[in-house]
Order: sequence, then C-alpha cells, then structure tokens
Amino acid sequence: MTMGPSSAPTSVLVVGAGHAGTATAVALRQYGFAGHVTVLGAEAEHPYHRPPVSKAYLSDDAQPELLKGPTWFQDNDVDLRLGRRVTSVDHGSGRAVLDDGDVLSFDTLVLATGARARAIPLSLPRAGCWTLRTFREAVAFRQVLRNGARIVIVGGGFIGLEVAAAARRSGCAVTVVEREARLLQRIASPVLSQAVTRYHRDQGVEIMLEASVTEIVEGADGSARAVRLADGTELECDAVVIGVGADPRDDLAREVGADCDGGVLVDGGARTSVPGVYAVGDVTRREVAGYDGRFRLESIPNAGEQAKQAAAAIVGAPPPRPEVPWFWSDQYDLKVKIAGLLVGANHHVVRGDPDAGQFAIYHLDAQQRLVAVEAVNSAGDFMAGKKWIASRATPSVDLLPDSTVPLRELVPA
Repeated sequence: MTMGPSSAPTSVLVVGAGHAGTATAVALRQYGFAGHVTVLGAEAEHPYHRPPVSKAYLSDDAQPELLKGPTWFQDNDVDLRLGRRVTSVDHGSGRAVLDDGDVLSFDTLVLATGARARAIPLSLPRAGCWTLRTFREAVAFRQVLRNGARIVIVGGGFIGLEVAAAARRSGCAVTVVEREARLLQRIASPVLSQAVTRYHRDQGVEIMLEASVTEIVEGADGSARAVRLADGTELECDAVVIGVGADPRDDLAREVGADCDGGVLVDGGARTSVPGVYAVGDVTRREVAGYDGRFRLESIPNAGEQAKQAAAAIVGAPPPRPEVPWFWSDQYDLKVKIAGLLVGANHHVVRGDPDAGQFAIYHLDAQQRLVAVEAVNSAGDFMAGKKWIASRATPSVDLLPDSTVPLRELVPA
C-alpha cells in the first residue's frame, strides 16, 4: 500500500467528535495549524470521554466528562458541529454533504469515525437489548440497574465485565455468557483471565464459558425475557447487554477509495492510501513500533497518539516519538492496566500474588525482550513495564518474581 504524501492544506474537516477527532483538532492548533478546522459529531452532546459509558456513567446522576471545556472550540477557532452526519463525500472536489443538506468544503479530510457495536446474528426483541456505546444509552440503562434485576451479558470482554461489575454493585443478578473457553480470551493472558474470572465469581457473577447464544426470547410486551443457549439452557432476564466487540465505521473511508482491511489502513503519520485523507482512532489498523503486523487498537491512548501523528503530518512537522500502546479497565476495586501487546510473547513471569488481587504478569519473547505487562492494582509495575518496553530494556528474569526486590533494581544501570 502506498500512502499519500502530506501537503499544506488550508481547510481540515474532521469527521467524528469523539476522543480521536477532538484530539486531532487540539493537536492541529498545538502544531501551529492556522487554517480552518471543522469537527463534525453525530451525537448532540458536547464531546465527552467514552470509557465511563460502561463504568462511571452507569451511576445515578453521573454527568459526561467533557474532553474540552464548552468554550475551547470557539476560543481556538474550531467550528464544532454536533448532531450532524456526513451522507456523502467527494474527495476529488473536497465537498462533504451533511444529513441536513449543508455542504462543507475541505482540502484535507480526517476520518475519526470510530467503531460500532458488533451485532450478533440473531433477531432481537423490540426492547431490552443494549450495547452501551454512548452516554445517552448509559443514562437510559441506569433505569434497568435496579436491585434484583436479572441481567444477562453476552460477551466476556472488558466492556461486558465492566457492566457486570456495575450491575452487581447495584444489586442485580448477573450472568455472563462467553462462547470462548475463557474470559478476555482475545485480549488478555490466561493468568489475567483466571484472576478476573475468579474475582467476578467471588462477587456473585455467574459465568458460563463455551456457551453459544441461539435465541433472545421476546416476551409478550416486546422486551427480552430470556436468553436461550445451544444446549437448551434458558436464562430468564430483565435485560440483555450485548458486548461481543466492535466493528470499524469505515464506510466513508471506503467511499473515498481508502484501503481497508479490518479497519482503515494507515501509516505512521495516520495517512490512508488516498492523498489528503487521514484516519485516526478506533477506525484504523496500524503498525506499532516493536511488533510485527497491523493492529486495530481500541483505546484512548491510541486515539491521542494518532491525532498527534496526523496533525504533524498535515503541517509538515517531524513525526512524534512512537508510544507504547496501553489499555485499562476498572472492575469493582480492580484496576487493570496493560502496556504493550502480547504479540510474540512465548513465556511470562508473575510478580506478586494473583490470589491477593495485586500482581503483574510480565510477558517476554524468545529473546527475553519484554513485550507486554499486565498489572492489577499495581501501578508501579505498569509504569516500570511501560518504560522498559519503550526503552527496549530487559529486566532480570531471575529477580522479577521477587516482589521484595525494588523495580528500579531489576534493570542494569
């Protein structure tokens, strides 16, 4: 794939007002871009942090955490348009048509369109099935989280488990149905998976592994009343949360002719294969320094990094230093942080005690290079591991399991 060259634009249209889109506008101004910037958001809400949708926003009276204050866009001469969608875009003429008929002109396009909740191949009831991707959905779901409500969560990834934790705290009966052999199978190691599974079960969550959903049964009122599994088990419920992943919103990218394969393919400057078109955030698949392959990284740190990459490329500035990818999840009093990727890992070392709820798993490749660290309630291990991955430092494998040895002594000076 040949990526398009950077140019000197005077007008940038950013489609998407989530973290990636907002961060792009911020980075453009920080990099000294003086041209016109328009940020287009499909939601009516002022741009807000999305991770709390499956966590803090489920609490009563929680308000959206704004990415920037209400006046930032005006103060920085950024045209923010909310509640609007692009219906078609002609990159050749630099024109985008909105759903209200307005036409926006641009010479550089940044796609920050994010991802949509992945659907399950079943007919769903008219009500009672949730995906929890937006603040409004979280607010509506609060009404479901009443004491004694029966919640079935389809999918044992981070979002599903975060919702499970919030539901248990509200006194709900929770069942998690996962088709794989373990929770977090696609994104975490077996050691972390086992620890998280044990913790949820200790909190009263019923977890059903290697279980396939064949039907979501609709009640007489049109709402979901049960989840039926392939073995005939029927789980009665008051609501179903579907958390089986997300698919990139790459429709506009495909419309302008950008190469897509499980996401919009971009280079280290967030450039697509179409000159003058960039893509950032959850919609992209990218290379990551130190790892083989391309990855779609659904995380706030990735969105922020790519926003800086795109802004630097647009203004012709030197590219920013590559960052180590990292992710986090809050469940009950567990703070899970992961630095790096498990790609290439062939053995691991555990530091701390998983049974005590404070530990870290260090993953190394065949050359003893640290490629990832998974930390639970251990900020020091996370920060040290992230720093070591970035510097290509190799901690002492023999001393690593001994938590009495200070982290600073694990890497030769």
